[in-house]
Amino acid sequence: MDAVNGVIRQRLHSEVALVNQIAEYIISAGGKRIRPVLVLLVANAYKYDGAAHHELAAVVEFIHTATLLHDDVVDESSLRRGRATANALFGNAASVLVGDFLYSRSFQMMVSLNNMRVMQILSDATNVIAEGEVLQLLNMHDPDVSEEAYLKVIRSKTAKLFEAAAELGALVAGANDGLIAAAGEYGRSLGTAFQLIDDVLDYAGDATEIGKNVGDDLREGKPTLPLIYLMEHGTEEQRQLVRSCIETGDEQHFDAVLSAITASGALDYTRRAAEVQADRATAALAGMPESRYKDSLLQLARFAVDRTH
Repeated sequence: MDAVNGVIRQRLHSEVALVNQIAEYIISAGGKRIRPVLVLLVANAYKYDGAAHHELAAVVEFIHTATLLHDDVVDESSLRRGRATANALFGNAASVLVGDFLYSRSFQMMVSLNNMRVMQILSDATNVIAEGEVLQLLNMHDPDVSEEAYLKVIRSKTAKLFEAAAELGALVAGANDGLIAAAGEYGRSLGTAFQLIDDVLDYAGDATEIGKNVGDDLREGKPTLPLIYLMEHGTEEQRQLVRSCIETGDEQHFDAVLSAITASGALDYTRRAAEVQADRATAALAGMPESRYKDSLLQLARFAVDRTH
C-alpha cells in the first residue's frame, strides 16, 4: 500500500492548483482503501512479482474517489470519513469537475498499461457504476422499490468496482479465465455485503465511528433494505410512516423509524443478507492456493459483516 500511495501522489499532480487541492483533500482523508487492497491481495495470492498491480490499485482508488466526489454532490452530503465533504468546502462545481479529472486521469493510467483486457474490465465497471448511480437517483423518494430492484442498484453502484478490483488482481498475475471469474465473484459478493452493512450502520451506527451522519439515507429519501423490509413486514401504521419519510426525506421522525426498524427485525434481516454474501465470497476462493494473502481475503469477508464503521 505504501507503493500504491506513492503512485497516487505522483499521478494526482496537475498544473491546476485547485485540482491538486481537492484531490489531495479527499485522498488524504484515508478510508479503508479496500478496493486497492483487493487488487494487491489477489495479485499476490497468485504470486505476481511485477509492479503493474500498484498502478491498477491506484486506478481503482481514483475511480472510487471520483464517484465519492460526485455522490456527495448528488446527495448534498456534508460529512464523509469524519470530515467535511469536498463539496461542502469547495462547492459543487469544483467537486464535480475534479471528479471528472480523476476519471480521465484513471483512463490515462489504464492506457499506459497497454492491456486491452484491463481497459475492458475498468471501462465496463465505470459504465455500470454510472448506470447504478442513475438507477439510485430514479429510486430516490420511491417507497415502492422492491428488494430485487434495490440489490440491482448496489451491485451496480458499489459491488461492481469490488468485482473489477479482484478481477484485475487475478488478471495481472496471469490467472486463467476461471480464476479471474472466481475472483470477480468474490469481489462482487464482498462489495454487496459491505453495502448491506452500510445500510445497517446508517440506522444502528455511531456517527463518530462511521464518519458520516447517521440517518443520511432517510434524509436523502433512499429506500435501503431495512426500510424495504419494514415496508413489507411492518404494521400498516409503520408502513405509512416509512412511506411518508421516504417520499419527503423526513428525518424528523428518525427515532420513530429506527424504533420500528429495530422492532420489526429489519436490521437482523439485512445483516443475514450480508452474511449470505460474505459466505458466497468465501466460497468463491475455493480454487485459490493457500497463502497469507488468501487468509487476508477470507478475513476481509468476515470483517465486511462484523465491522462497526
